[in-house]
Amino acid sequence: MLLFRRAEEIALLDALLSGCAAGNSGVLLVEGAVGCGKSEFLETAAGQAESRGGTVLRAIGTPAEQGHPLGVLRQLTADAPAGALPPPPTSPDEAERVESMRAFAHAVRELSLAAPVVVCVDDLHHVDELSRRYLLHLARGTRQAAVLLVLGESAHEHGDDPLPRTELIRLPHFARLRLQRLAPDAVRAMLADRTEAEAGRLYEASGGNPLLLRALLQDPRALPGDCYAEAVLACLHHSGPATADLAEPIAVLDDLATPAHLARLTGAAEATAARALAALEAAGLLAPEGGFRHPAARAAVLDRMDPAARTALHREAALLARASGAPDTTAAAHLLAARHTREEWALPVLRSAADQHVADGDPERAQALLRLAHEACPDDTLRAEVSVRLSTVAARTDPAAAEHHLAAPLAAVAGGRLDPRALGALARALAAQGRIDAAVDVLERLAPADGRRAGAPGEDPLDGLSAFPQWAASAHRGNAEGGPHPAARPARTAVHPAAPWTLPGEAEEGTAVRAAELFLRGATLAEGTVEPVAQALRTLLYLDGPARALPWCEEFVRQATRRGAGGWRAVFAALLAEARLRAGDLTGAAATAEEVLSSAPGRRGSILLSAVAGTLARARIAMGRHEDAAAALSRAVPAELAGSVHVLGHLRARGQYALATSRFHAALGDFLDIGRHMKRWGLDRPRVLPWRTDAAEALLRLGETHQAERFLADQLTTRDAADPWVRGTSLRLRASLREPRERQAMLARAVEELQRSGDQYELARAMGDFGQVLREVGEHARAAMVERRAWHLAKASGAETLCARILPGHTGEDDEAQETAEAPDAGLVASLSESERRVALLAVHGHTNREIAKKLFITVSTVEQHLTRVYRKLDIPGRQALPADLQPGAAELVRGGGVPV
Repeated sequence: MLLFRRAEEIALLDALLSGCAAGNSGVLLVEGAVGCGKSEFLETAAGQAESRGGTVLRAIGTPAEQGHPLGVLRQLTADAPAGALPPPPTSPDEAERVESMRAFAHAVRELSLAAPVVVCVDDLHHVDELSRRYLLHLARGTRQAAVLLVLGESAHEHGDDPLPRTELIRLPHFARLRLQRLAPDAVRAMLADRTEAEAGRLYEASGGNPLLLRALLQDPRALPGDCYAEAVLACLHHSGPATADLAEPIAVLDDLATPAHLARLTGAAEATAARALAALEAAGLLAPEGGFRHPAARAAVLDRMDPAARTALHREAALLARASGAPDTTAAAHLLAARHTREEWALPVLRSAADQHVADGDPERAQALLRLAHEACPDDTLRAEVSVRLSTVAARTDPAAAEHHLAAPLAAVAGGRLDPRALGALARALAAQGRIDAAVDVLERLAPADGRRAGAPGEDPLDGLSAFPQWAASAHRGNAEGGPHPAARPARTAVHPAAPWTLPGEAEEGTAVRAAELFLRGATLAEGTVEPVAQALRTLLYLDGPARALPWCEEFVRQATRRGAGGWRAVFAALLAEARLRAGDLTGAAATAEEVLSSAPGRRGSILLSAVAGTLARARIAMGRHEDAAAALSRAVPAELAGSVHVLGHLRARGQYALATSRFHAALGDFLDIGRHMKRWGLDRPRVLPWRTDAAEALLRLGETHQAERFLADQLTTRDAADPWVRGTSLRLRASLREPRERQAMLARAVEELQRSGDQYELARAMGDFGQVLREVGEHARAAMVERRAWHLAKASGAETLCARILPGHTGEDDEAQETAEAPDAGLVASLSESERRVALLAVHGHTNREIAKKLFITVSTVEQHLTRVYRKLDIPGRQALPADLQPGAAELVRGGGVPV
């Protein structure tokens, strides 16, 4: 009753009951689709009649009693007061006599003299024929009596004999009420306690069918569940045998269910099929465009079917879909449901449908179709093609699965079982995953076959291998010292499998950075843009530092998250973690890497995730959390990692862990392995990974200072030597090999470079070393300022161990007060010009006027003029009264002034 808020219908009922109480007869035929409130309306009528003191006679027609004459009449008689109505005739001849019908009508009229009589008969379409005739006679014979007949009938199920219905319609006191499904506004009004979005969702799932709506509200969180499924089945059960029989074929065909298709699939008449479809659409079970309104409704029907019968229907539906020209996605869905691949057209249809699902953003469905297609492949070459496609699609959600799908094609390559036409796509997929060695092996096998095919336009299996972004593809030309690996030179391509991971030559770097950012501004994530976007992000990170790359990494992590593409998200989050680590944000890098690893599906080892674990380990090592770093490195590592570019990050993390735990030979071995890999693949760029610095640090721990110097000197002669990050980290370590005064100058330059690089952690390390050397040469005040700044940088990075090394026992609590006490009046300092402040800072740190002039490339006279103005503005007598802290930047602190960088 709660859902039954139909003002107009209730007003009509009230008028008829009032007329009945006044002595006027009436006949109300209540029609409606199943579940739309017909039975509930009859209960409402009976309840209101009883509340007004009327006599109510109830009966319901059922398919089981339809073949038993006078079954409904017996229900009415049994519901009447004892002895008020004569018992139904027992002999068939007597039951069919008009006199018996008149006697029944007369008895009802007599009963109405004491109180109005309301006869409620539900499911008139199931009432036995003889009882229907008695009801018709009663309607005719009680025109002047206080008798109201309320008859409920399905709008789409009528008895075989149309005469009783026609005769009822002709009666002057006849009224018809068609109960419709609830409109969206009515549902929203009834669910006023819920949000508009929730009410809209409930309407869409129920179609406004009150029975389905009530069931939805009974399910947990008002989501289609068991109650909803039971209500769907109840609606089908009460829709009549013809409709119920067709419900299963309709569920199988789904949006392919048309009268013609149903007739062809089941042998039913098209008219019968049309009535069944109309009945279910009127009930809100089917959508106007075809198919069940909600997947849960369809599932409820399919789940109760016999599995063998369901499979057979899906197989026939697949043939029907193909013959009728339905979309490949429709035919493929039935092939998948039937696990049927015997048709000669099955394989191309499955692959075509998979591509469409990928385009529609449903990679899980695409993978299911491709797995079935894999079963249908007649040879290794086709299986390899499907496996490569599976890998590409799986990469959207699961990096480990994407890598796993290439195992079988690689085994077929090793066995020499693949046709060359499958090798190009396989090489591209391997290169995209960073699996350089395997890609080279495939290309070596392709090269002779490619030579045989020369001159076949449009058939080159390598087509598209070089279709990387311009800044990636062109980077290969003369990219690394020594050129590309010889094995990577097949007959018709100069593109190395490592090309997507390389950087441009020095002359092209500025153009590459601009092109990368321009590309990223217009890029949106799709299957074909993931690798170009990743390469553009690497270009920004390695050529321009983390500051510019970080917001772009964050943007594409957001895009991948919005698309529900967990695999793509892992790719960009891995780059984001690396960028944060490169910026010295150890805490942020660790958190990002941990999130990637924790959200990765499955438990299989992954090449990409091994690199992410390496980033996590490196961040934890820098933070001093060695046990946590060991846990990250203990993750399962696939054997394929050794031939992948991602092994570089893993080896670096393992080497740094060995270095932190005093296993210096093991560390050196890992760093040298990195160098061998990078040289062999043509990737030897310190901007990407400065393995020589790492190796030099291990050598220093081993006491091999000459070897360490050789590695550092070698790094400072590479094309990346001018990069602030490479130069700064190299100079910091190289300074440890020098005497204090030379070390001071070298560390000063290291700090300048690292401040420009954007790496706060490496800057803190360099400043910590610089503070130490300042103490060694007796500049204690300056050392204290440098060390305090270094401590705060390390603290902000999350490097607690470094904090303890720079200032043991320091907590930072008194720094703010101390800096405030030492600082000059902010207003006076602000009055200094940029040039005046530079000169004053150099003077504070003990430089003579001539030294200041040399550093700033100005005359001594100009220095004197600047100092005179500074003394006047700060209201001090001279150089000795200059404040010790003029809020300098890091570079100014360590240089004792100079041109700001």
